[in-house]
Amino acid sequence: MENVSQSSYERAKKRVCHLKAFYNSLFAYCIIIPVLVYINYRTTSFPWAIFPAVGWGMGLIGMWLSASGRNPLLGKDWEERKIKEFMNSDNF
Repeated sequence: MENVSQSSYERAKKRVCHLKAFYNSLFAYCIIIPVLVYINYRTTSFPWAIFPAVGWGMGLIGMWLSASGRNPLLGKDWEERKIKEFMNSDNF
């Protein structure tokens, strides 16, 4: 029973860490992208600020999916299922 509790604690701690990283990145995005847009507006007519905004935005979407426990590529609880599969395997 203690192992299950410890495992749940470790997963919750890992998820909180991912969530914290997402919020930090979102906060930085909300500060830095407007600054880049302002610099872009003041210096040139080519809208180059769109590239970091879109690239970082895609990264934020990936971080949000990870922090919320959604993974469209590997599915829900894929890592845990694979660990159980390897532990139950005779070749491991």
